[in-house]
Parts: sequence; C-alpha cells; structure tokens
Amino acid sequence: MKKLLCAALAALFAANFCYAADTKSDIDQSAAKVMAKVVEWRRHLHQFPELSNRETKTAKYVEEHLRRLGLEVRANVAKTGVVGILKGSQPGAVIGLRADMDGLPVTERNGLPYSSKEKAEYNGQTVGVMHACGHDTHVAMLMGAAEVLAGMKDKIKGTVVFIFQPAEEGAPAGEEGGADLMVKQGIMDNPKIDAIFGIHINSQTEVGKIKYKSGAIMASSDWFQIKVKGKQTHGAYPWNGIDPIAAAAQIIGGLQTIVSRQSELTKAPVVITVGKINAGVRENIIPEELVMAGTIRTLDAAMQKDVHAKIKLTAEKIAESMGATAEVSIDTKTLVTYNTPELVKKMLPSLEKAAGKENVVETEWVTGAEDFSFFGTKAPAFFFQLGGMAKGTDPKDAAPHHTPDFLIDDSRLDVGVKAFANIVFDFVK
Repeated sequence: MKKLLCAALAALFAANFCYAADTKSDIDQSAAKVMAKVVEWRRHLHQFPELSNRETKTAKYVEEHLRRLGLEVRANVAKTGVVGILKGSQPGAVIGLRADMDGLPVTERNGLPYSSKEKAEYNGQTVGVMHACGHDTHVAMLMGAAEVLAGMKDKIKGTVVFIFQPAEEGAPAGEEGGADLMVKQGIMDNPKIDAIFGIHINSQTEVGKIKYKSGAIMASSDWFQIKVKGKQTHGAYPWNGIDPIAAAAQIIGGLQTIVSRQSELTKAPVVITVGKINAGVRENIIPEELVMAGTIRTLDAAMQKDVHAKIKLTAEKIAESMGATAEVSIDTKTLVTYNTPELVKKMLPSLEKAAGKENVVETEWVTGAEDFSFFGTKAPAFFFQLGGMAKGTDPKDAAPHHTPDFLIDDSRLDVGVKAFANIVFDFVK
C-alpha cells in the first residue's frame, strides 16, 4: 500500500512538473512572437503621450486591442481608464494586473526617432508632453500579456483583470483620478480581485533585470502648503511690520530638524522638501503673506502621521515666535506601497522564470511614490521593477525619471510580458 501511495504521489508530481514546464515553454514562445508588436505599441504610445485624466487616445488604442482579443471590456473607468476581463476555462482565483497610462508635462530632448512632439495645457501653461516615467512601456507590456494569456485561455484557472489606469502622476487640480478613484468605483470588487500585481520600468537598472522588495518598497507621498501671514511694511523699516519671509526661512530650517533630529531614521527614511515659495511683488516691500509648498515622503504609516503633526507644530510655533501666524494644510496623494510578504515569497519563482534566477535581485526601498498603493488596501499586492537601462551604461550616467533626457532600452520588454503571464499560472496551481 505504501509503495502504491508513493508511486501515485511521484506520478502526480511528475505530471505537475511537466505541466509547469509546458506552460513556461508556451509562455516563452508566445512572448517571443508578440515581442515585435510590444515594441511597436510602446513606440507609438511614446510618440503620442497624454497627460493625466486626458488619456483618451491611449485608452482607445488599448480598448481596441482588448476587444480584438475577445475580452470583456469596460471603458471610461475613473474617467479614461480601461479594464479588460479574461475568464479562464476553469474556475479559480481572480488576479489583477495593472499598468498606468499617463505622461508628464516634460519636453523631450533625447533624440529618439519616435520622440514626442506633443503639447498640451497644464496649469494654464502650454507644455511639452513626454512619457518621462516609462508608462508607455507598462501599457505595452500589459497589452502583450493580455495577448499571450488570451491565447492560453483554455489553460487558465480563474479570471484575469487587466487594469489600464489613468492619472498615476496625479489628477489635474480640482479633479479626482488615478488608482484611488478606480478603487472608489469598485474596480477591485467586481469581480473581487484576490491579488494584484504591477511592474515599473527603471531607467537606472540594467535591461532585463528585475528588482523586488518584500514589505514597504515605495514611500507615501503627501503635498503640503504652509501659508505664513505677517504685516506688510516698507523694506527700509522692517521693525514696523512682521516679515513672513524671515519667518518662512526659519520654518524651512525647522522642517529639516524633523528629519535630522526628530525621526527614527533607522526605522524608515523621511524626506521633507519645500519645492515652491511665492511672496512679494516689489524689492522694497515686505509682503503681508508668503505661501510655500512641498512634499513629504515616508515609508511607515505611523511615522507619516507623526511627521504631519510635527510639521504643523513646527510651522505654527516658529511663526508665533516671530509675531506671525502659519496655516498648514496637508494633502495625501499616495500611501506607502507595500508588498505583501507572503505573496512575494509565493510569486518570486514566477519572476525568476521570466528573467532568469540570476537576474532577479532584492533591492532597498525608495522614496519615490506610486498610487498602486491604493490597490493594496483591497487585496494582497506585489509591485516590482524591471530594468530598462542599456547594458554597459553606468547608472550614474543614466537620466533619471521625470527628466527630458529619460531613456528606456525596450529590447527586453518580453521579460515583463512573461512575468505577468507566469504570475497568472503560478498563483493557482
């Protein structure tokens, strides 16, 4: 009896191993076949980027592709988002795969033959528009994964939800958008997604390599504004007024002591950056009011709350000490992007199948932010990076994201396609 049981288990293991090997081979072959189209899609999208909540042409491009594949398609989700639903031949889990679609108000200058010449209105100004963060590659890879998985529908257990998200870079002033709005509109609930995955290209990681981290991987992003009110007077007689500029200078220094002297940086990093100051109209007039604005980055939810309280206290008390007042407002843009440790452990072999075990490395957290974090409030989540830096390039020489010279080598986007496809099959075995 024991021998029969062992033989049965061995046969079952062999069958599962062969099935897994066959599936990986099918994914590899399908990804190779679709690769030329993935590059073509990416370069088209790169040439014609659109700003947040304005991705109408991009959405149409994606929608037409998903309909050609025979997927159930939902358009105009969270304004311009597109969702495709692929139901496998067998019941099983529901897996979400996400790509963001928006470009940035950046004028491209990297000399690519398919570089963007697009212009748009942003905050009342005419600006260049560029995929300066690689969202074009994310869309193309997910379109490729949709084609690969649609062709393997008969082998899929469960349902795949392809989420093409608008406004990751932030909705225009006065509008809602992005992952937060998608979650509010129930995208994670109908059908109910059991786990969600996302890729981000990285211009300073060698092409084809994957970087991941368990737990917190990207920071929360808060935007703050501090309005300092004083008393206007002649610049030659400062003692007759209250100088909000002098108070603001002290406040800026005080904000940095929150980072350097009041935050437990061995636990998680904190960044407070003042990026904008507006005050005054003339050199010899001390103005009545100054407004400064900036961003806060934290990688721990408790620290985020503590930093908010300390910014308010610091600004108000320093202003008070100089006879001025300070009003602080803080707007949370994203949460900490958190990779569920159990999910990371389970799905790491899928990434290794896609890139090769030697090309999958654990990384450190970063103070950049991602609104993918909102999806993680509804289901276990795993967000990882794919390299897009040409081989032989020193990372120090590679242009960072959100800059005019940003550049991606798109020769290994198939790794992202394969990663998504392997995740779908490996999640339910």
